[in-house]
Amino acid sequence: MEFDRLARLRRSGDEIQVGSELLTESNSAARREALAALTRPGEAYELKTMDVAGLSQPVFVNAPLTLRDLYADTVSDQTFLVYEDERLTYAQAWALAGRIAHVLATDYGVAKGDRVAISMRNYPEWILAFKAVTALGAIAVAMNALWRPEEMDYGLRDSGAKVLIADQDRLERFAGCGPGLETRAIAVRCRPSDPSIATLDDLLAAAPDATLPDVDLSPEDPATIIYTSGSTGHPKGVVSSHRNIISALLSWEVEALAAVRLSGVQPPPSAYPPATLLAVPLFHVMGSHVVYLASYRAQRKIVSMFKWDPAQAAALIELERITAFSGPAAMTGDLVREARRTGHDLSSLASVGGGGAPRAPEQVRQIEASFDNAAPGTGWGMTETNAIGTVIGGADYLARPTSAGRCLAVLQLKVIDDDGAEVPAGERGELLVRGTSMFRGYWNRPELNAEIFIEDWFRTGDVATIDADGFLYIVDRIKDLIIRGGENIGCGQVEAALLMHPDVHEAAVYAVPDERLGEEVGATIHAEPGLDLDALRDYLGEHLARFEVPRYIRASADPLPRTASGKVLKRQLRDEAVKALA
Repeated sequence: MEFDRLARLRRSGDEIQVGSELLTESNSAARREALAALTRPGEAYELKTMDVAGLSQPVFVNAPLTLRDLYADTVSDQTFLVYEDERLTYAQAWALAGRIAHVLATDYGVAKGDRVAISMRNYPEWILAFKAVTALGAIAVAMNALWRPEEMDYGLRDSGAKVLIADQDRLERFAGCGPGLETRAIAVRCRPSDPSIATLDDLLAAAPDATLPDVDLSPEDPATIIYTSGSTGHPKGVVSSHRNIISALLSWEVEALAAVRLSGVQPPPSAYPPATLLAVPLFHVMGSHVVYLASYRAQRKIVSMFKWDPAQAAALIELERITAFSGPAAMTGDLVREARRTGHDLSSLASVGGGGAPRAPEQVRQIEASFDNAAPGTGWGMTETNAIGTVIGGADYLARPTSAGRCLAVLQLKVIDDDGAEVPAGERGELLVRGTSMFRGYWNRPELNAEIFIEDWFRTGDVATIDADGFLYIVDRIKDLIIRGGENIGCGQVEAALLMHPDVHEAAVYAVPDERLGEEVGATIHAEPGLDLDALRDYLGEHLARFEVPRYIRASADPLPRTASGKVLKRQLRDEAVKALA
């Protein structure tokens, strides 16, 4: 499905604007009817309620059964992966992945259900290793490439990884792991000093004619473990099955088709083949799912960056005629500024998607204004949902820039109060989600699994509202509250007010200990140099209650530090602020 072509439908009078890969139309009943028509018996996206791991869930009956089937069904001579001066077709990548799988099985004894960790930059070998591991029936552990040695040590031991496939920087951290670790390493794009670590190039050279071993795979077999960052304690390993992941991919496809049906207009032919820019890390679901895995059935070219650089991104978009870009708000904001600053031809871009953290409403409008043919889109999802949840784009997003959109076909959402009762439309509470793309549970954490689920509903930890038309609004995190003298202050609300100011690019709000009130409101902002903070407080006083205006504001000329998934490192900023105040 060529998602980005849909973005070429633009609003004109009463026509529907298609502004993202995944789009909605304001009439909820019409959208439901469109989805029902596309998923009824006999259709390509037929949904049927089936027993999945003991739960009755909607299943795409014509979907590939496993990721191995997804890969095999999409082999072609189309360009698949571009990294600097390297290019691979879908067929070449599949053949290389088969050879890697053979090496893992033959030389390292990797079998179905074994864990293989991947930790490196967004090199082609990350994608090839992931294909090999999941096609072999093993479990790909998408390890956070930013982890320090002690964190890597934890992840390898917790997952029980038999093999680690890593680049130079990650191998150096691997060398700093504790004693007794039984994981064997394979080096990528380097020649390690440790003679016991073989290089992937040497292993492949010794198996030039190897092919993918046969294996009996089931849709319910686990395919991935992705560790969440975790605000306290050790990260949690999110385990997802082949069906979980594929259900997410097809949900995006059917949503895009529903948008076309609602518009009543077929998207015009694109001047360029589908192509996407991979700038977010592959160990996060935006990189692995939204950018990488969603490209297979679309036959979309993936152009990978070594690291994020706005100027290089703009140059690659122009050179490779990129049609789709997805990234957290910080990246899309950078791209907007680069588009305005330079003369690069970015007219091939048809969609600018988001996720990981909400955009400021002004950035939504800036995306629409800054690119000739692209319009904004975003959604809400989690590692635990395999990146899907809700979607919004185009006219809906421009009209509701603070919304995360409406629920996708294989999921259900509800908002509950402190007693567990579902709240009426528009009222705040904790967001719960259930459905076919939901993860299987946290690896080795049965006590947490028992706590985090209410029957088959997953507790997201997000405070949200769902309006009468089904649009989701993430209000806050349950634990992201400041209690100032008995008054609850939502950090998200204060951040939104800060981001309304034209000279504030990013904002993080947190609690600062206060002897009299218990907690005071603190904020760190990335702003234009020379911003008058007293004037900023006066501005906030027009939009917030007096007690909500931050008493402490720290300004930075540099972007705020973030996790790879785009979330601001709020704890780090809070600790820095408290230390400075002390």
